[in-house]
Amino acid sequence: MESTISLSTDLTTKKQRSKRRKNLYMGLLFTSPVLLGYAIFIAVPLVLTFILSFTNYSIGAQSTKFIGLSNFTDMFTGKDVFFYPAMKATAYYVFVSVPLGIIVAFLAAVLLNQKIKARGFFRGVFYLPVIIPIASSGIIWMWMLQPDFGVINYLLGLVGLPPYSWLASDTSVMPTLILFSLWTCGSTIVIFLAGLQSIPSHLYEALEVDGGNAWHKLIYITIPVSSPIIFFNTVIGFINGLQTFVQPAVMTGGSGSSGVSAGGPNNASLLYVLYIFQNSFKFSKMGAASASAVILFIISILFTVLIFKFSKSWIHYEGDGKAK
Repeated sequence: MESTISLSTDLTTKKQRSKRRKNLYMGLLFTSPVLLGYAIFIAVPLVLTFILSFTNYSIGAQSTKFIGLSNFTDMFTGKDVFFYPAMKATAYYVFVSVPLGIIVAFLAAVLLNQKIKARGFFRGVFYLPVIIPIASSGIIWMWMLQPDFGVINYLLGLVGLPPYSWLASDTSVMPTLILFSLWTCGSTIVIFLAGLQSIPSHLYEALEVDGGNAWHKLIYITIPVSSPIIFFNTVIGFINGLQTFVQPAVMTGGSGSSGVSAGGPNNASLLYVLYIFQNSFKFSKMGAASASAVILFIISILFTVLIFKFSKSWIHYEGDGKAK
């Protein structure tokens, strides 16, 4: 009797293992296109980038040698004269544009969430720049901001204001790029809108009963309940900010073919990815560009970890009753 029970148990276990194995194979079969694409376009290039960062690989070179940490020491010792200007410009851009973009997008989402006339029209207007290719927008705005015959300076002249240098000066080019980044914050507004529309209305009703006004609703309900969405947009914003390329490349002539770096006036708009692009495809220094990309990868990870660490005290999830 016991042997029969044991045999039945073994058969059941084998059937379960066979079923799990079959489910595993079917899952791998259906996910194989995604896994294959990830391996070809992400994993393999990432590994090759780490390998090339320790070489002097150059496009068209006769041979490639292993040079150890030379590419990294050239950057940090100042031998590569464009490394620190690129780091400085990127830090300026990220730490100003990302918080400013989050604030503007959140306030715009709060306004667009109100019951106003033509609300759908205004939502479409705010999202429209996202649909337009960023390169096309950059060219249009570059023409509009031209210091001599641009329409923006012309309008300033009509109201008696002096013309502004915009993209033509090393002191104004980065603030101009930061203002331009607000032009494309429509996707962030949409994410904020989705979060705002999920806030239970009874929270606002309870606050109104206690005598709360619009300011109290914003401070004590809207912002705390939206903190997970703010956190998400902050992380994505920092990562995207570190990878900004098209705006300076198009608007400040960063992809020009001159013999020197063309990251705007005095390299003031030489953002880090533009610096990598010029090292690799303009100066053909693929090894040095790979080392720069490795540093950017590490910086992105460190920023993300720090944001996650310091977010635990202010992110509140509905139903938990405490900060996570």
